[in-house]
Amino acid sequence: MKTNRFLGILFCVMFYACEAQKDDRIVFFLHNRFLEEHTLQESHPQYGKVAYKEILDTFKRSGFKVISEQRNGNVNARTYAIGVVNQIDSLLQNGVAPDKITVVGTSKGGYIAQYVSTLANNQDLNFVFVASFRDSDIEQIPEINYCGNILTIYEKSDSFGVSASRRKENSTCTIKNFKEIELNTGMGHGFLFKPLQEWIAPTIQWAKGNYK
Repeated sequence: MKTNRFLGILFCVMFYACEAQKDDRIVFFLHNRFLEEHTLQESHPQYGKVAYKEILDTFKRSGFKVISEQRNGNVNARTYAIGVVNQIDSLLQNGVAPDKITVVGTSKGGYIAQYVSTLANNQDLNFVFVASFRDSDIEQIPEINYCGNILTIYEKSDSFGVSASRRKENSTCTIKNFKEIELNTGMGHGFLFKPLQEWIAPTIQWAKGNYK
């Protein structure tokens, strides 16, 4: 079953690789953990439903080609990231410039995106890590090494609402552009369940190469 899912998304990205023009901007969206073990119709007891399709539609309306799938079964973050890196390599081989590719991850998806950043080791790729860092990660996940143009977004009322500057400082890759945004929605971890402008607007700007 897992092989079939990877083959499915690989087919998807190969389709985009064949169709993508050099000026196209592509967003990989990696959702949070809740959707791995629940349907789109199920509600989180505290935060409600994940507006997954609405988030994807927001990126599409902004002119991006979006690559995403609903993961199933509590996937291993690093293993899944390897598949995403392979997809990015296919796009690069087909002429898509690295600065036109952005990997956006929310919560667990943000941790997968951090592994993509580590394994791809490409200073020109764009990354947005949303609500996906705690101070303990430095000791518990020491293998993460930020690389690329990095935007981190976190919510002050969230348990993952801390700066990731320590991770940047500990990373060996030269990071050309790094920015952090602290939100104050008061929604805790639930802010990422919806395409709130507070996080999705700066994400879109970052994916368009507006790093300031």
